[in-house]
Amino acid sequence: MPPPKDVVKIAIQMVGAIPQLIDLHQTKPLASVLKDVCDAWSLPNAEHYALQYTDGRQTYITESNRGEIKNGSILRLTTSPDQEAERLYSGIQSNNSDVKTDSLKKLASLSQDVTFAQEFINRNGLKQIFYIVEEGNDTGEMLAHTLKAFMELMEHDFVSWDALSAAFIKKIVSYVNTNAVDASVQQLSLSILENMVPTSRLLFEQVKKEVTLDRLLTHLQVTNAQLQLKAMALLIALLLAATDAERRDMMDYLREKNIRQFIHKNIIHSSEPLGDEMAHYLYVLQSVSLNLCERRMRTSMDPYSQEQRELLQSLRQAAFESESEAPAGNFSTERRRSLCAKEFRKLGFMNNSNPAEDLRRAPPGLLALDNMVYFSRHTPNAYSRFVLENSSREDKHECPFARSSIQLTLILCEILHIGEPCSETAQAFYPMFFGQDHFFEELFCICIQLVNKTWKEMRATQEDFDKVLQVVREQITRTLSLKPTSLELFKTRVNALNYSEILKLRQTERLHQEETLAVPVLELRERLKPELLELIRQQRLLHLCEGTLFRKISSRRRQDKLWYCRLSPNHKVLHYGDVEEGVCSPPIESLPEKIPVADMKMLLVGKECPHTKEKSSGKQNK
Repeated sequence: MPPPKDVVKIAIQMVGAIPQLIDLHQTKPLASVLKDVCDAWSLPNAEHYALQYTDGRQTYITESNRGEIKNGSILRLTTSPDQEAERLYSGIQSNNSDVKTDSLKKLASLSQDVTFAQEFINRNGLKQIFYIVEEGNDTGEMLAHTLKAFMELMEHDFVSWDALSAAFIKKIVSYVNTNAVDASVQQLSLSILENMVPTSRLLFEQVKKEVTLDRLLTHLQVTNAQLQLKAMALLIALLLAATDAERRDMMDYLREKNIRQFIHKNIIHSSEPLGDEMAHYLYVLQSVSLNLCERRMRTSMDPYSQEQRELLQSLRQAAFESESEAPAGNFSTERRRSLCAKEFRKLGFMNNSNPAEDLRRAPPGLLALDNMVYFSRHTPNAYSRFVLENSSREDKHECPFARSSIQLTLILCEILHIGEPCSETAQAFYPMFFGQDHFFEELFCICIQLVNKTWKEMRATQEDFDKVLQVVREQITRTLSLKPTSLELFKTRVNALNYSEILKLRQTERLHQEETLAVPVLELRERLKPELLELIRQQRLLHLCEGTLFRKISSRRRQDKLWYCRLSPNHKVLHYGDVEEGVCSPPIESLPEKIPVADMKMLLVGKECPHTKEKSSGKQNK
């Protein structure tokens, strides 16, 4: 008969005592359970003891978390959290440095537990930690344990970060800004500052002022991967907590200091594999950098802005100046206006008499204009070829440069999530982002030429505009998913993924979907499922009844002995025993050993098997 649901079978250990196996009644108060356990070992003062897990974070068992105890758990009887907190509170004030260091080391470990942390903080333990940091001159192991304990205690949110004294913060900052400090202390100090920054504007300003970007860049350039990671974490925390103007200034300064090239060479392409945490920070840095485009993306064109009108005119002049340069002076205003309108129409603006109207839509706003101007100035030959090639085609087959540029800019903003807040967990950065200055503009230059290429491959007309841009979006997203390491590689791959390739991929995916997701197929599968599962069950039972021959593997890895195992015909008992070479199917009576199926609690397979674990940990197989 199975035990009641509110009873779990557990083992309790204590140093120097034989473990107890007990049935823990979850309805019974924990104090009573502890009294019974202490009585069994003849221990007085049961209230001075507590139970905790022996593995993982070694959490104390409380009334609130006891429901998580599983059958077969192994617990340890140990000093209660309040007694331990009292002992360590005294220990960290000891004049004996060994006692003090050991107490701080234990404190750093136990502070992960919320019950202990509460008890320690209630005894004003944090005040003592502040004192050790503020007044101490140690920069080695003792300080590292102190800072680790502080970090763990603050993780539980019992105390506000605003409660930190100016002297404490000054000390932490000094550890970051001094070279002659242990690396572990610098890592912990960077972590403390990283946690402080988002909590208040005042702390952000203090940290930003005291820890310069130059200092963080120095830490980024060390070979110690953990120190590098913590420096990056603080840099990201500062960027996220800054105002838009501050963030822009910080990013400009980092660009001057060539942080992009450094990350590309020394972090992304380092010999060590990139960890999840660093990947997340690089994603945030990429996101923050791209989001600097958001202001232009959300700003509509102002037709009365002289600067914006000049940018617009520069597009027309770059494409047609040789044609219109000479005779323009002889034309009347009306004739000149008519000529400009004609040229803007050739450029692909929908509203050729007032092209500024095309750029009133935001997003993509002025970002589309910036991209077009960048393309015309940095790749003038490609720009002229695009415009002139399409202005000389038949009207219905011309690819409109301006209209395509505006829509493509919007597509790129959506794909790169410009204007969206950073995800707290994402790690999807593009290695090529850190391999290229003016990444967004350069990506646009490649993709606008891709639009023209795909337009020709599709033999598109103006009516097919949305269809072409949909294909281009697919070409870009599919290529980005391959994580090309440089824009050159992106360019090669995206151009190889032509329209006919996209059609083939779509066809393959459609067939795959139709086969697996068609309603009749799903219905038929569901109808046949019970019958098939029963057939599989019967076949497996039949195989178990027939039995299997196994080789015994000795400690010397020899496989010279055999044993046989089979299930009884009534499926209730497993029979097994040693057999001689050449025996194919021994009768069940010749197998002396047996295990009732009803006694089996669990089936372990693959990596969960004890012998597999022993093998992977280097122990000799039993």
